[in-house]
Amino acid sequence: MLGTTRKRGLLNCSRQWGKSTITAAKAVHQASSEPGSLTLVVSPSARQSGEFLRKAEGFVRKLGIRPKGDGDNELSIQMPNGSRIVGLPESEATIRGFSAVSLLLIDEAARVSDEVYRAVRPMLAVSQGALWLMSTPFGKRGFFYEAWAHGGRDWERIRAPATECARIPREFLEEERAVQGERWFRQEYLCEFEDAVSGVFAHDLVERAITDEVEPLVIG
Repeated sequence: MLGTTRKRGLLNCSRQWGKSTITAAKAVHQASSEPGSLTLVVSPSARQSGEFLRKAEGFVRKLGIRPKGDGDNELSIQMPNGSRIVGLPESEATIRGFSAVSLLLIDEAARVSDEVYRAVRPMLAVSQGALWLMSTPFGKRGFFYEAWAHGGRDWERIRAPATECARIPREFLEEERAVQGERWFRQEYLCEFEDAVSGVFAHDLVERAITDEVEPLVIG
């Protein structure tokens, strides 16, 4: 993910895999390697945006640079080469206003609203910047699922289940499966998109029932 040149990417990974750390590393890599660039990181909450910034600051310090803000945004890092990293909590009403974005990262994308996703995508129009979505699945819904399942070849897809993470003991996963149940375990740790518990019909059945071949019923 850090070395790819693809403009569109999806990281579908389990809980505690380290996706926020990877997000921070990719943001700092972009900022340090492309002078004057702007990297935006959208998260579902201010707390998560703050946690991202702390991790990014850690990587910046490893480069021998003392982190400092850009003077305009509370959650931001200004690099000596003029690049900026800005963390934004989800808010469609206040997230607009940025342009010429070189890299747009959406952390926990499955829990970010479609409205925010639609609001931030135009920020890449002029710059032709890159877009990466990182998340654990959260049902068969929303832009993250749609991109993963139906986005086509434009997206590079990376799947990282907990069973392939050396930091997560097998014994813990077995305990989680027993305690949380099979459906939740598959979603949280095996990166599988599960139907909502409250759904009467499975998502796949609903999709297969939709067709353009039936003439609409007109009354009157």
